[in-house]
Amino acid sequence: MKRELTKQRIDAALRDSKDPKRDIDHHGAVPFDFTRLDRISKSQLRAIHLIHENFVRNLSSSLSVYLRSYITFSLISLQQISYAEFVEGRSSPTCIAYIGLKPFDDVAVIELNPSLALSFVEILLGGNGETTSNIQRKITEIERHLLQNLMRIMMEDLSEAWKMVADIRFDVQSVTSEPRLFDVLAPTEAVAVIDIEVRLGATTSLMSLAIPSIFIKRLRNKFEQMRQVRRTESSLSDQTLVGDLMQNARIVVEARLDASKISATTLLTVKPGDVLELDHPLDRPVKVHLNGAPKYLGEIKSVRNKLTCANAAAYTD
Repeated sequence: MKRELTKQRIDAALRDSKDPKRDIDHHGAVPFDFTRLDRISKSQLRAIHLIHENFVRNLSSSLSVYLRSYITFSLISLQQISYAEFVEGRSSPTCIAYIGLKPFDDVAVIELNPSLALSFVEILLGGNGETTSNIQRKITEIERHLLQNLMRIMMEDLSEAWKMVADIRFDVQSVTSEPRLFDVLAPTEAVAVIDIEVRLGATTSLMSLAIPSIFIKRLRNKFEQMRQVRRTESSLSDQTLVGDLMQNARIVVEARLDASKISATTLLTVKPGDVLELDHPLDRPVKVHLNGAPKYLGEIKSVRNKLTCANAAAYTD
């Protein structure tokens, strides 16, 4: 049977196509924004927080020993923002380093407040690091070289902290004063920003680490394995057993000052009220020994007419 496409049939087909009841059901379809942040899960955020808590704890010990000054690092925030927001939040000039994430091709960024960077340089050159708190200027070539060596020590601690997830080697590629001159990441790319408070003597500064979210998501399976093998909390019976075993353990705690040598004659002639001059600056942390082995670095303070060791951090040789 031959069918002709008349004007009436064309009009009817157009009416049917405009009928909302005949529209295709797009159940579950939502608009997609290709510029949105590549968010990472809350479980990964908790793991990252744990990793960098270990990082700042180890860094406090290693840099205190390397710089022979008491320095503390504290993790204060962890957030996800775009790389453009991260760059806009940096001062100019500043001290910013680009970090390779081997064996991957991704790049992370670490930024030191200018006053903090110059304080590190002053300590490395023999000063106390307290005269650069208000200085805002670009770092010189010599200062850049000194800071690169210092950051390599920081990256070793960071690599060690990340070993609980994967064997990542953080490597300093370059150090500059102007973050806006180098587009190492796309402006819309999401980054996890870890803000770390640094206390050096009486001054407080800030250090920020930005890691691409896509790099963290690439290690999703590693984070899952980390969560599965995480040790469960010990039971009350286990804690009681350990307490019973340690009850009779003998622990000798000693806080030792690194002193210069004195002659036997001087030692034999010391009388009550005499003062011995020791080669140990007041701002240098003391080593705390447990049963003769150095375990902590801390400060000697007087509390209620008794000497105590405060602000102790783990000692690393």
